[in-house]
Amino acid sequence: MLLRPATVADADAIAAIYAPHVLEGTASYEAAPPDAAEMARRMLAVQTGGYPYLVAEQAGRVLGYAYGSAFRDRPGYRFTVENSIYVAPDAQGMGVGRALLKALIDHCTRAGYRRMVAVIGDGSNQGSLGLHRALGFTLAGSVPGLGVKHGRWLDWVLMVRPLGDPAAPPPGNADQPAPLPA
Repeated sequence: MLLRPATVADADAIAAIYAPHVLEGTASYEAAPPDAAEMARRMLAVQTGGYPYLVAEQAGRVLGYAYGSAFRDRPGYRFTVENSIYVAPDAQGMGVGRALLKALIDHCTRAGYRRMVAVIGDGSNQGSLGLHRALGFTLAGSVPGLGVKHGRWLDWVLMVRPLGDPAAPPPGNADQPAPLPA
């Protein structure tokens, strides 16, 4: 399996991977799957923001993708990144999500981020909870019934993982907004 930065040429595959998560799953609260053009626009926005956007490919086929994004837009959160991971249904259980999340953690650590947050939109998603736990995330909290999908209330779960040395002080002057290294 090859892990590499995503390109606009991957947008069709990314849209196809995301669609079942929107239509049948609870990882996304979207109601209608975005098309490839919208997924390409979103990818470019993530990459333009300086965040990694990765795909896992095997024999020329994209099996999954993962990206980092701003956790929140206030300057005080600039050292925190949120992760998103989606794997094709027929590639789940093959280690694709684990490989993508591990690579994403490595990229974000090298870029200077200090915390990674996972916002899991369904507290009963044992696959996502287990994956994040296995890679060092701990439960930070949950909000019962935060969203609705497929006719049921969904519990929102927040997990967090330190990146780099969690005891080190914030890089630079924490009171001055500063761009992160690319």
